[in-house]
Amino acid sequence: MASITVSSKNWLESLRLFLVVACLGWLTGSEAAEIEVSAQELLAVEEGYQLTADFAFEFGPRLEEAVAKGVVLHFVAEFEMTRGRWYWFDEKVVSRSQTIRLSYHALTRQYRLSTGALHQSVGTLSEALRMLSRLRNWLVVERGAEVIEKGALRPGETYTAALRLRLDLNQLPKPFQIAALGSRDWTLASDWKSWRISLPPLPPVAPQASPAAPAAASPAPAAESR
Repeated sequence: MASITVSSKNWLESLRLFLVVACLGWLTGSEAAEIEVSAQELLAVEEGYQLTADFAFEFGPRLEEAVAKGVVLHFVAEFEMTRGRWYWFDEKVVSRSQTIRLSYHALTRQYRLSTGALHQSVGTLSEALRMLSRLRNWLVVERGAEVIEKGALRPGETYTAALRLRLDLNQLPKPFQIAALGSRDWTLASDWKSWRISLPPLPPVAPQASPAAPAAASPAPAAESR
């Protein structure tokens, strides 16, 4: 009977392939927890185009514990608008993102949601999550934006809008980033939710009231002659 000899190089290559397959299987089995996007709508207002949407998700105990211990969670909302082109790939005309930070302050026992310089504090995590799940008054295109001035966005034309929300794992502290690798408890994201929209016209700008003219000063009474 012929003997079969396996070289150390082949053995190492087989081990490497096994580890790769095992890691892929582990990551596939730990899929991201889903965020559902619903009731999305683009509104034409005097300032430009505002986005409104609702999100539905489950906030697991591991995330609750992290927030309670002072870890700040960064949620990123991303919005895009594209216009179809028959001769090439779709043209991306709008791309915006907004970061919403969820934190807990033990001294005041308040949960805080922050967007830029705006902050809002509530007493319970459930209230904070309810606020996080409702995206309101996000000005994704300002009235004087370049895409409007140059005609990239035209009222009456049809575009594809897309929105998603995700927990940004890259902004977690390093130890939590390592713990979050491949963990369903830490991964929270939605797929892109796309919808077709016929861009509504912007309402006319309300005329500004002219400032009132200053009242004329009354002449001083003449001094009596004696």
